[in-house]
Amino acid sequence: MILEQYYLECLSHASYLIGDQSTGRAIVVDPRRDIAEYLDDAVKHGLTIEGVINTHFHADFVSGHLELVDATGAWIGFGEAAETDYPIRRLRDGERLSLGEVELEILSTPGHTWESISVLVREHPGATPAAVLTGDSLFIGDVGRPDLVNLGEGSTTDLARAMYRTVHNTLLELPDQVIVMPAHGAGSSCGKNLSTELTSTIGEQRATNPSVQPMSEDAFVALVTEGQPAAPSYFSADAAMNKQVHPLLSPTRTIPALTPDDVGGELAAGTRVLDARSVDDFAAGHLRGSVNVGFDGRFAETGGMVAEIGGRIVLIAYPGEEQEAALRLARVGSDNVIGYLTVDRDGQFPEGLTALVDAATRTTVEQLDALLAADEVTLVDIRNPGEREFGTIPGAIAIPLAQLRTRLDDVPTGRPVVVHCAGGWRSSVAASLLRAQGFENVSDLVGGYNAWADAHVSA
Repeated sequence: MILEQYYLECLSHASYLIGDQSTGRAIVVDPRRDIAEYLDDAVKHGLTIEGVINTHFHADFVSGHLELVDATGAWIGFGEAAETDYPIRRLRDGERLSLGEVELEILSTPGHTWESISVLVREHPGATPAAVLTGDSLFIGDVGRPDLVNLGEGSTTDLARAMYRTVHNTLLELPDQVIVMPAHGAGSSCGKNLSTELTSTIGEQRATNPSVQPMSEDAFVALVTEGQPAAPSYFSADAAMNKQVHPLLSPTRTIPALTPDDVGGELAAGTRVLDARSVDDFAAGHLRGSVNVGFDGRFAETGGMVAEIGGRIVLIAYPGEEQEAALRLARVGSDNVIGYLTVDRDGQFPEGLTALVDAATRTTVEQLDALLAADEVTLVDIRNPGEREFGTIPGAIAIPLAQLRTRLDDVPTGRPVVVHCAGGWRSSVAASLLRAQGFENVSDLVGGYNAWADAHVSA
């Protein structure tokens, strides 16, 4: 049996290749759009990819099922409740798929979405299951949130109750030694307490996962519907794309370099300019109207939060990072990156753009304290609800970063605005987005809430 896991840190996304060496038959589960790694590994192991299974309609990225079908002729499998505008194989609860000796069993596991399934993997028919690919049902350390964009005819409470039954009546009924292999890890917006571990076992989760401990159904519903990360607005666009026929991601796609005049013209036309450089380099000098989404963080997901899916995008990047940055955006459906401009680390923008360069104002904890004491500032906390449970700065307005672009009217104008997150990366995103949307006198808090807490909570 071949069972390979592919993990993308930028999206906290895991996908899988399952193959049978005796027959050379294979299936890919929850693929991303750039499929070269699956194809290369299939060749390396002497496998033919004959099927693609999505455990559910993903909302946080665009799945690569259409790209794999185009490359291999494979069939696409979803749970029975799935509705698409392309042909699919409806996979029933208890259905077994043979790859030869290796056997897959489909488990209906609704709760994150109604069509959600898990895939039980056996090395031989009749053998104790080796692993279960749980999609967004059972995570390491948590369970999947009721999906806010795939509710169908139900409610978040209905989905949470379905998840309770999925966990206790299906997944926890598996033997303790079965390896748990989910679709996401720490940092994903699909759950709130995901572990950095990429695999576990049913037994380990039974013993250590707070969300699967014995409790009433009502208590479980309260647990999984409170304190979840805000869902980025692009989730609805990606969920829709995954149900539809859409343009494929070309494996040879590259984006072109732009001249300074090109970039200036795009800025003037209102094109979203994403600056993928570090917070410090962006603060030292950036193009007026650009938004700082650092390549070193959750670039794809955050880019999806601040740029409209399908809208034109220009990238500012360090040399050598521009093509990977464009690929990461394509993974969440932002295919319309029209070009890039590179700027060296600690470097200057080229002539022709220097008149458009601004420095970003940053606020220290001491400066913020003085502004708050004088009641001369609007403070915006862009952390997620679960983060705020551990403490807040008095007087802050709570607007999660994922919602900021659609809640600009909730930010008061008329006095300085200071934005803070936990450590300072996301606040640079938010402050630059507000400035790009016309807000004046906006800064971010150096060191974020952590720096403020160090100066106040532990004092």
